[in-house]
Amino acid sequence: MPTITLLGWLHTILGVFAILTGVYTLAKNKVIETEKKSGKIYLLSTLITALTALGIYHQGGFNMAHILAILTLLAVLVGIIADKYKLFGGLSSYVQAVCFSSTLLFHMIPAITDGLMRLPVEAPIVSDIQDPLLLKFYLFFLATYFLGVIMQISYLRK
Repeated sequence: MPTITLLGWLHTILGVFAILTGVYTLAKNKVIETEKKSGKIYLLSTLITALTALGIYHQGGFNMAHILAILTLLAVLVGIIADKYKLFGGLSSYVQAVCFSSTLLFHMIPAITDGLMRLPVEAPIVSDIQDPLLLKFYLFFLATYFLGVIMQISYLRK
């Protein structure tokens, strides 16, 4: 793995901060909301993390992490539009919840991939993107995402 650049460190630190803030926000408020301070902090750190990801090309050019960054930007945009303009009518709060929760999923996939491919420094846990351990994490994150969305939709229906 290439060494981490200054942009890479900024991206990594903000990404970890965003994940922690997102988990905190969901635990405290049940949904990520733009009206709540923690929601604003999460979304801002998520936007910066996604934008910085687009500038990192040390691993062979445009890849899945860049696609996830673009999807993150789109999810934040659609979620904010759903929240502010109620473009989806009565479904707007559900669209917002799905979009903002998707951003957390989009954070987790490259975070676990990069983490397991870099750490420990002397002998990383995985050396290939197709490693079964990574695939198990991806499935776990996807299942957690669906469960979280179901719980948020149930909460919003009340």
